[in-house]
Amino acid sequence: MCGLCGEITFDGSPASVEAMEAMTCSMVPRGPDAGGIVSRGPFAFGHRRLKIIDLSERGQQPMVDSDLGITLVFNGCIYNHKELRTELEAKGYRFFSTSDTEVVLKAWHAWGPEAPKHFNGMFAFVVYERDTGRVAMGRDRLGIKPLYYTMSDKRLRFASTLPALVAAGDVDTGLDPVGLAHYMTFHAVVPPPHTILRGVRKLPAATLRLIEPDGSFKDTQYWELRFERSAEDLATSHAEWKDRVGAALRRAVDRRMIADVPVGVLLSGGVDSSLIVGLLAEAGQQHLKTFSIGFEAAHGEAGDEFKYSDIIAKHFGTDHTKIMIPTGHMLESLPDTIAAMSEPMVSYDNVGFYLLSREVAKHVKVVQSGQGADEVFAGYHWYPKLANSNDVLTDYKALFFDRGREKLASHLNETWMADEDEPARLVEAHLMKDGAETPLDRALRIDTTVMLVDDPVKRVDNMTMAWGLEARVPFLDHELVELAARVPPEMKLKDEGKGVLKDVARDVIPSSVIDRPKGYFPVPALKYIDGPVLEMTRDALSSQAASERGLFRSGYLDSLFSDPKAHITPLRGSELWQCALLELWLQSHNI
Repeated sequence: MCGLCGEITFDGSPASVEAMEAMTCSMVPRGPDAGGIVSRGPFAFGHRRLKIIDLSERGQQPMVDSDLGITLVFNGCIYNHKELRTELEAKGYRFFSTSDTEVVLKAWHAWGPEAPKHFNGMFAFVVYERDTGRVAMGRDRLGIKPLYYTMSDKRLRFASTLPALVAAGDVDTGLDPVGLAHYMTFHAVVPPPHTILRGVRKLPAATLRLIEPDGSFKDTQYWELRFERSAEDLATSHAEWKDRVGAALRRAVDRRMIADVPVGVLLSGGVDSSLIVGLLAEAGQQHLKTFSIGFEAAHGEAGDEFKYSDIIAKHFGTDHTKIMIPTGHMLESLPDTIAAMSEPMVSYDNVGFYLLSREVAKHVKVVQSGQGADEVFAGYHWYPKLANSNDVLTDYKALFFDRGREKLASHLNETWMADEDEPARLVEAHLMKDGAETPLDRALRIDTTVMLVDDPVKRVDNMTMAWGLEARVPFLDHELVELAARVPPEMKLKDEGKGVLKDVARDVIPSSVIDRPKGYFPVPALKYIDGPVLEMTRDALSSQAASERGLFRSGYLDSLFSDPKAHITPLRGSELWQCALLELWLQSHNI
């Protein structure tokens, strides 16, 4: 796992090495082990490396193959790189390293735009072809690895983080009203190509962009998740579905143990992470390092789930580390947590992941994590309400949207309102397109391919990479996700959600963890906006910077401060925290 960046000019001017230095410096936490810059005429690539596969200097990036005329920067991990290497060697390719990076480079030469279809893994990559001057940018199927860019008629810059582009300068950092509308409406999810800034965009997941020397480009979506069932699928028994899901998950977990360094597991005590630990133990892993975090209780609400993580750690004999964070320490860490965000993210568990990653990185460089299971296997509380919907668009918005356009107009100052209701348009386009058979299928598709990418997955990447920790997510193995999409909805919804996955788990982990009440990453001191947290929000939103920006109507802010608990979104989020987090993020990055 690493940080990549680069610049391509379209007017014949030399690419800026100074910009590369600024961007690579910004991303040192993502790749603390090594760094490099390659610059030749109109292109310059930069890279920060976290050594996971091939720890030698032969795996250094940017990677140049002079014989093939290709320069590459790559972030992620290709889990089937050994199989692809064998296939490429049979075609006559010779390798100078054992890295997956070189496999990506050779695969591009061998298969060109078809190369991403061969990869099983998480990745963002950019290649420069010496002989054609053409550039290719690609991102993995489920957007696990980020890729931001800023582009004009004269130049393209790209990076693994948005702040890296800002650090390089010469980027429009004005707020994008469309990105702002998404943030305030779609529970802080800002889908690509938008970000909260006008001048920065992001490449969509499962997309390959080919850029010609004159700056013209073409995007191709190389993978699409479809929720359709064949006659054979419909005739398949529940027991067979369980066996298929179990086998696919075992392969996904096993793949994510590929590394030249030890791999641990983030063990929350929920079904998903517990199942990962159980499957690894089943496969013979011994002395597996596992990690859990907890916070102090607040308002009578527990701040940890150690009860359940302890059960799993003891049952499987893991080398378990529990990390308890005092409330004062958590609050002190909020500014650094916000600074680590590539985009503003409102979930309370950001600080949990940030502090957990800090401690875990002292022990291992790679962990497996359970993110994605709820979206893939229908684990959230809103899915049963959508199963028999007669109007999935209206019902989905009622469950997920923080506010509609009319309400948004009473919260934002008129200057910041987008011309059209872009969140409603986007959600309708995703929900109503072909390729999903039932209302639940439609909801799962948008959650897996849109919401998941720009909320939980981005959160895990940002918070772990802030400490040079690589997080791998087996529930987002694309083959498992494709299989899960074909599982009948009723098999996912049973047992209060994730039914077929819980059936797999019953053969592996203790039932007391499976049948427990569903939990979330508990950070009770942030959930209840009072005391020091309330003062933090007040300071941010009443600051000179916030006043000059003028995002929110003063009457709306007054109502938030007078009774924060009265302003809760349908997804149980605080409107005050949402507004304050945005302002805190903008101030953190001097925007």
